[in-house]
Amino acid sequence: MSKVDIWNCVSTEQIADCRVFRVRQDHCIRNGNGQTSDFYVIESPDWVNVIPVTGEGDIVMIEQFRQGTREVTLELPGGMIDDGEEPEAAARRELLEETGYTSTDWVLIGASRPNPALQSNTMYHYLARNCKKTSEISLDENESIAAKLVTRDEAETLIADGTITHSLVVAAFLYQRIFDGRDRISQ
Repeated sequence: MSKVDIWNCVSTEQIADCRVFRVRQDHCIRNGNGQTSDFYVIESPDWVNVIPVTGEGDIVMIEQFRQGTREVTLELPGGMIDDGEEPEAAARRELLEETGYTSTDWVLIGASRPNPALQSNTMYHYLARNCKKTSEISLDENESIAAKLVTRDEAETLIADGTITHSLVVAAFLYQRIFDGRDRISQ
């Protein structure tokens, strides 16, 4: 069995600041053979998303236009964690802003790396149970969001049929499925 080589960073330089992320160039040396190469990394704040489940068992999802794919997507509420903000506080804020729903029953069900080949950040996935609509939505100037209630079965069907394609949403639902299994075992 062979050992994986590590690329040691010799120097780094920020080459772009794009408001919601920065791009850096790392000049690196491979520890196994001394080879040098440049790597480009997207530095982004950490993110959160939330599976908000109402007392009736419906999931509050959102539809919004995404510029990257130039299409309307069905996904979970979420967004960037502000400087100095804790992940759960960001999840609570994003849920309220994007849907008008709140919850007092929060569980961190997982954390994932959106794309470790290119990005440095972490995505925190939360489950919010017994959500209630407590206010109107309060969007940022570039957001246009519509909330939509779906059942758990509908959400899984929408993943299976390719309607829900956002990989971080799919990851959250996988974490929920794993959490649900652990939760049943511990009872």
